[in-house]
Amino acid sequence: MKTLAVIGAQWGDEGKGKITDYLASQADMVVRFQGGNNAGHTIVFGDQKFALHLIPSGIFRHNTSNILAQGMVIDPLALNEEMDMLNDAGVPLTNLFISDRAHIIMPFHKDLDKLLEERRPQKVGTTGRGIGPAYMDKAARTGLRVCTFIDSVGFKNYLETMLPFINDALKKAAKNTYKVQELFDLFKPIRNRLSNHLADTSSVIHDALKKNERILFEGAQGTMLCLDHGTYPFVTSSSPAASSIPLNVGMPARNLTSVLGIVKAYTTRVGSGAFPTEITGETADAIATKGHEFGTTTGRRRRIGWLDIVQLRYAHRINGFTDLAVTLLDVLGGVDAIKLCVAYEVDGERFERFPADHETLKHCKPVYETLPGFTEDITDVRNFDDLPENAQNYLNTIERLIGVPVSIFSVGPDRRATIIRKSFFTEEEIS
Repeated sequence: MKTLAVIGAQWGDEGKGKITDYLASQADMVVRFQGGNNAGHTIVFGDQKFALHLIPSGIFRHNTSNILAQGMVIDPLALNEEMDMLNDAGVPLTNLFISDRAHIIMPFHKDLDKLLEERRPQKVGTTGRGIGPAYMDKAARTGLRVCTFIDSVGFKNYLETMLPFINDALKKAAKNTYKVQELFDLFKPIRNRLSNHLADTSSVIHDALKKNERILFEGAQGTMLCLDHGTYPFVTSSSPAASSIPLNVGMPARNLTSVLGIVKAYTTRVGSGAFPTEITGETADAIATKGHEFGTTTGRRRRIGWLDIVQLRYAHRINGFTDLAVTLLDVLGGVDAIKLCVAYEVDGERFERFPADHETLKHCKPVYETLPGFTEDITDVRNFDDLPENAQNYLNTIERLIGVPVSIFSVGPDRRATIIRKSFFTEEEIS
C-alpha cells in the first residue's frame, strides 16, 4: 500500500497544484479532503492553463479517480462552472466522484460570510466564499449535506426550515433575502448533474486501499491556516493538516504512509495576521513580480517574506513530513543575499518555539542566518547537480535545519521544471 498526502507547509499558495499535478500522473486516485473553493491553484496542461478551485488535479488523467471527500464544503454553482470549463476544454468528468456526506454552500452562506467580515473589529481576510458559515452550520447540526441536496423533498424541507432564520438575519442587516421556490428552481439542473457523480467515497477509497492502489491526498491552503494549529484567528475554517485526512475521508489513520510538505523557497501570506519574516521594498517587489504572487482565487497580491525555519519546524511537528518539495526556487535568482529565520526574539529573549498567542507572534523579531544568493538563470536546470553551488547550498541548508529531505524542487512553471529526486509510489530512488 502506498498513500501520499500533499500538504502546504506555510500559509498556503506554496505551489501544491503543480506538484500534485505531477504526482497525479503516478496515482490511481486523487482525493481532495477539506475546504472549498476558497482555495485555488493553476495547472498548466499542454498549452492550456486551468484554474481549479474544487476539482482535484488528477482530473486531467483519464485513468485516475478524483474524489471530493466528505470533509469538504462544496459550492454547487462554483463546481458547476468548473465542470463546464473542463467540458469545454474536452476534459472528461467520468472519473469524478462527490461524497454524499460532504456539505453544501448556499448563496446565503456567502452573504453571511461577508456580513461577518464587515462587522469584525479585526478583519480575518476571508475570501467571502461562504466557507466559514457552511462549516458553522455543519458544527451546529443545521447543515445541508449532498445526499439531502440532491433529494427534492429533503432539499425543499431544508429551505423551508432554514430560510426564515436566514432571511431574518439578512433583513436586519439590510441585505437581500431569499425565496424557497427561487432557490429550489435555481439548483434543479445542477442537482441532477451532480447526482451522476455521487458516491459513498469512503467506500470507494476503502476498495482502492484493498486493491493496493496508489492514492494521493490533495490539501488546500496551508498548515498555518489550520483551525486548530494555525495562527488563530487568522485561519481557515477546517484543518489542512495531514492528521485531518483520515477523519475527512473516512479511513483508518494507519493507512496514511507518506506526507510531502510543500515549501515555497521564500514565504508568502495573504490577508491579515502576524508575519514575522515579512519584508517590503525593492526585494519584496521583485520577488512578487517574478513569482506572480497574486492569488488564484482572490487576485490579491501576497505579502512577501524570507523563509521561516521556526514556522517550518512547527509545521513538520504537526504533520510529520517524510519529504519536502521546495517550489519557486528560480524566483530567488538574482537575490544577492538570501535570509533564513532560524529563531525569534522577543524583549531580548531568543527562542525557537512557534508561539500559540497571536499577540506574541506579532512582537517576534526574526533572527536570521544569511546565505549567499545566486545570479544564474536556473529555469533550464533538470537535476540537482546542475544547480549553481549557492542554490544547492540553500536546499541543503533547508534539509539540515528542518531535518527532512528535499525530494522535489521546482525551477519554473513548466512540468519539466519540476525536478524529482525520489519516486514516491515505488521504492526506486532517483539521483
